[in-house]
Amino acid sequence: MGAELTEELQDRLRPLLAGEGSTANPVDMIASATPDQYRTVLEAVAGSAEVDAVIVIFIPPLAIGSEEVAAAIRSSRVPGNVSLLSVFMSSEKLTGPDAIPTYSFPEEAARALGHAVHYSTWRATPEGRVPVLERIRADEAKAVLATAIASGAGWMEPVAVLQLLACYGLSPIESRLVGSALEAARAAVSLKGPVALKAIGPGLLHKTEAGAVRLGLQGREAVLRAATEMEAALQRTGQSPSGFLVQRMASAGIEMLVGVVNDPSFGPVLACGAGGTAHELLKDIAVRITPLTVEDARAMPRSLATFPLLDGYRGAPKADVGALEQLLLRVSELVESNPEIAEIDLNPVIVQSSGVSVVDARVRLQEARTQPLPGTR
Repeated sequence: MGAELTEELQDRLRPLLAGEGSTANPVDMIASATPDQYRTVLEAVAGSAEVDAVIVIFIPPLAIGSEEVAAAIRSSRVPGNVSLLSVFMSSEKLTGPDAIPTYSFPEEAARALGHAVHYSTWRATPEGRVPVLERIRADEAKAVLATAIASGAGWMEPVAVLQLLACYGLSPIESRLVGSALEAARAAVSLKGPVALKAIGPGLLHKTEAGAVRLGLQGREAVLRAATEMEAALQRTGQSPSGFLVQRMASAGIEMLVGVVNDPSFGPVLACGAGGTAHELLKDIAVRITPLTVEDARAMPRSLATFPLLDGYRGAPKADVGALEQLLLRVSELVESNPEIAEIDLNPVIVQSSGVSVVDARVRLQEARTQPLPGTR
């Protein structure tokens, strides 16, 4: 929304305009305005200290050419702290080395001004502090990755993913990785209480869509039956599971996604957004380049449209956003220290009233780059 011009400024503008003109914002000079009027009105508005930016829009009438108005605008005295953009809705080509920033439509100028404001705000923001994190077993993580790379780049085996995440304090909820339906039933008994059952296999990257997930199973018989049915159904589609992951059911909370893609130009790009099956529908996500600062980790969740869900929407318990921030910092440290990580997908991450649970995790590896990337900090 544009600035509301004061009555004092509007009084100064009235003698400069034709009788049918408007002194409100936007100032309407009507089609009969001369180049000299463009200059005087622009100087009055820009010099009033009431605006930070001015967009001059010119639709050429028959009597006045675009170049004449452009010359008047170029010669006007506009304070250096006022941004000046122009829109010439004309096919006439403006010439001269000192041509003002010009756009064909008002929407283009408004978008350009918005980007400039956003960039200026970012430039003025303190760089922030990258924290030193405790309880990280970096050497052990290197060993896990070296073993995985030796067997070939690509998606890591589930057991190796659990080992890697544990080295950075990112352990998923209590889990058992087993090789058969019977072993899954025994694992469920040892976990005590309701469990989630997930089939494991090379082609099962999106388990929910493949029917490879069952939730809230209680007791040995329920897990055995679900695992047997799941295995048979997957085999009918040509996806024979290599095993099962049995997990203790996470307590209720807000489902989030935390992921990383190692970009060829910028290095690791970390994303945080609405997770679970709603991720692709909502597309509510915040992105930063690593290494994350404390300020980055705090800002990312709060920039989301769905942040009110974390903040106790409609009387619901507030989620532990601090735990989510800590998780973001640890994922950042993990990918910064290990360039062979090409991709991480933690989805869902359940943020509870106390703590956070990583429910599902995937990690893809690549051969580590040796040359510095052009876009990194």
